[in-house]
Amino acid sequence: MSFELIINSKPNEVDIALLKDKKLIELHKEKHNKDFSVGDIYLGKIRKVVPSLNAAFVDVGYEKDAFLHYLDLGPQFLSMKKYFDGAINGSQKTPNLSYNKISKDIEKDGKIADILSANQLITVQIAKEPISSKGPRLSAEVTLAGRYIVLVPFSDKISISQKIKDPAEKERLKRLISSIKPKNFGVIIRTVAQNRKVADLDQDMSDLMSKWESMHKSLRNAVPVKRVLGEMNRTSTVLRDLLTEEFTSIKVNDGQLYEEIKSYVQTIAPKKVGIVKHYTGKVNIYEQLGITKQIKASFGKKVMLSSGAYLIIEHTEAMHVIDVNSGNRKASVQNQEQNAFETNIEVAHEIARILRLRDMGGIVAIDFIDMHKKENNHKLYETLREAMRSDRAKHNIIPPTRFGVIELTRQRVRPVTDIKTAETCPTCKGTGEVESSILIIDEIENSLRYHIEEYKGNDLTLQVHPFIEAYLKRGLKSIQRTWFLNQKKWIPVKGIADFTLLQYQFVNAKNEVIEL
Repeated sequence: MSFELIINSKPNEVDIALLKDKKLIELHKEKHNKDFSVGDIYLGKIRKVVPSLNAAFVDVGYEKDAFLHYLDLGPQFLSMKKYFDGAINGSQKTPNLSYNKISKDIEKDGKIADILSANQLITVQIAKEPISSKGPRLSAEVTLAGRYIVLVPFSDKISISQKIKDPAEKERLKRLISSIKPKNFGVIIRTVAQNRKVADLDQDMSDLMSKWESMHKSLRNAVPVKRVLGEMNRTSTVLRDLLTEEFTSIKVNDGQLYEEIKSYVQTIAPKKVGIVKHYTGKVNIYEQLGITKQIKASFGKKVMLSSGAYLIIEHTEAMHVIDVNSGNRKASVQNQEQNAFETNIEVAHEIARILRLRDMGGIVAIDFIDMHKKENNHKLYETLREAMRSDRAKHNIIPPTRFGVIELTRQRVRPVTDIKTAETCPTCKGTGEVESSILIIDEIENSLRYHIEEYKGNDLTLQVHPFIEAYLKRGLKSIQRTWFLNQKKWIPVKGIADFTLLQYQFVNAKNEVIEL
């Protein structure tokens, strides 16, 4: 099993693709200078308290007020509020919590109106990014996430990831963290901390304490609305959370970003720094590695499987619905129950990948092909659970209903990744009427003659849709060969999966587009 991270830097955003055994399983898009990312900490101002919702709406600078529920205040809200207020007015002169008295926990079933009031300043952390017409979801229980641990202020509790099963390792980690953690700070030990040395954990703790100190300085005399501590960019966050010994390659197409990532990997995993490579090819990195094609195959309404089965995926404001179809899948036996079972098992693995890839959250209803045997439905349920075990988002799966529908909920902290795979016709621009598509070859030939006459270089390359590429190259007496005989110049033809059907362009040796 191998993992690869492919980073495609664009002028306005950075695309991050995670591949498992060459198959796309996660896709992240990070806008430059994006605010309101999960983990960002803001000094906000309470707009209004709504007792009927037991919640408050907070101004953190977004166009819509952010939502803060009573249950998201955290048990140590009073201690946290006293510290942050003191950091703002200067009475809390040190970020060290050793001398701070921990207040009594707030009531679990208390009322928000008894604690908060309008126009009050409050320090909050983004728990969910703005989704659709909703503003960000907030938490007043500020935590700082590192590579191996999560720092929880005003707590002395040490929690360990449930994925660490070895009792001896759990005891070792708990003992190590107890020896290095500052007073009045709790710690959550992450899965990747397993088998790590005390030096690694101590360095992570030191980095998080530096962030805490930085936030303390940023709060001094701060006025709302202000971001007092930003989460790392999405690229570094993905590396922090995912980089393991199984990673075999990290490829970056931007020189500056390559140096930054190499430096970051040197800090968190020095032994893996050699896998960071700077891609300098002329062809787009996603195109070269086949990621563009995988994106188009995975983000449409209809998702095809190699066996012939396919999924129909519909998104609504309230939920997502997935319909499973056997399509042209070849039956292995003349038994409807067995064929339905085999199709459902195959599709369950693909659905787990699609949920993670599209970052689909909320309620998901999956209509599998009907099966009558209870043991088959149970095996399907267990298969889907196992396939989703590696999904880092919290999820809960309900066994199949009598109609063969499996319902699940998946944590939603960001808008669902929605990539439009449908293409606007480049000829009609959506009007519905086009010129004869066969004329595209004549148009390309006319452009080719012009380029050969006006552009004297010998480094012309024609870029077209893969279907057009195949048409130009087919047979011994191909159109491409005919051009060579007529023009006395060989013109390379390259298919670009990201092009629309009738789109084409000529590029030079530096991969620069040659305009007419």
